[in-house]
Amino acid sequence: MPKAPLLRGGSQASDPREAVAQLHSAIGGPRTAFAVIFFSPQYNVNAIAAAVRERFGDTPVFGCTTAGEITPFGYISGGLCGIGFPADEFAVTSVLFEDLTNFEVATTLEKTRLAVADQARTAAAAFPDIAGAKCFALLLVDGLSVREEQLVSAIANALGDIPLVGGSAGDDMNFRRTWILHGGRCVPNAASLLLVTARRRFLAFKTEHFLNTDKKMVVTGAKPAERTVTELNAEPAAREYARVIGVAGERLTPMTFAAHPVLVRVGGQYHVRAIQKVNPDDSLTFFCAIEEGLVLTVAKSVDVVHDLEDLFQRIQRELGSPDLIIGCDCVLRNVEIERRQLKRTVSELFVRNRVIGFCTYGEQFNSMHVSQTFTGIAIGAT
Repeated sequence: MPKAPLLRGGSQASDPREAVAQLHSAIGGPRTAFAVIFFSPQYNVNAIAAAVRERFGDTPVFGCTTAGEITPFGYISGGLCGIGFPADEFAVTSVLFEDLTNFEVATTLEKTRLAVADQARTAAAAFPDIAGAKCFALLLVDGLSVREEQLVSAIANALGDIPLVGGSAGDDMNFRRTWILHGGRCVPNAASLLLVTARRRFLAFKTEHFLNTDKKMVVTGAKPAERTVTELNAEPAAREYARVIGVAGERLTPMTFAAHPVLVRVGGQYHVRAIQKVNPDDSLTFFCAIEEGLVLTVAKSVDVVHDLEDLFQRIQRELGSPDLIIGCDCVLRNVEIERRQLKRTVSELFVRNRVIGFCTYGEQFNSMHVSQTFTGIAIGAT
């Protein structure tokens, strides 16, 4: 039978205490087991953390900074939004990974395995009437850490068959610092992993709206640790990229990168490798891992609205009308949607399908770190 709806809310108040108070009134309270929030980097993050501690008390709250927020009233920028998970239907186990600069596979594997064991015990205690309650993983990670690939690979290895989705925290389009909210404080250079046990059905998904073309470039110079390409086809990377996509002599901007992403082929499938920025030395920094020898294929865009409509129809077929969708939407998709003057249309589509989430610096799906996708968890009403 249908359950009480998941709690969701948002605020555009500029004062952090007022914004958190408005959010708490929508998603907090005694029936909330835990909350997930997404907040603009325009707020003072320490003030957000203090307001969360003040308003939510002992209720665990997890979250991150954004490059835009997806709220109950659509896309916004400069506000916050969140989800309250009712205690009679959801339980959570969490782990914080700090100091990602000094990431270690063995430590990550061990912490994740301990969290999985703890999740099983928590689920058994919370829902003794359900044998083998289902669990999904939600990962929120510093979007400037350059550690997402290693982190998600290690975590997925330890999770086994638990589906994982996630988003890389943003700071609008400043690329200076992002923050993870965990344990009542905002932490840089970190990641928060939530193992969410649910009495309801759910579906992990990923979609993108690109097709491959016959335009190709080879990475002939790179700094993999920095996700930076210095040369394409033995030419300065930015100049060669501009030539191949047909904008030689023009200034490269986020709108250019959004309209002309590149793909790599892995395991017979194409995956987007979105470009973050052009550097003064004509190198290109990417949102995902990059290395010498990769063949990059220029992508062409298909109808993003039609692609989202197809996704939501698929979710409807599998779950019925979703009670809520946690959405991680790459910031370059947001840039393209705005460039094509589709923001109101997509916002209305998100509102109708009860999407709450944020614009990211990259997304995680099972064992992969990806970019320029819309990725998330759809939670059913039953």
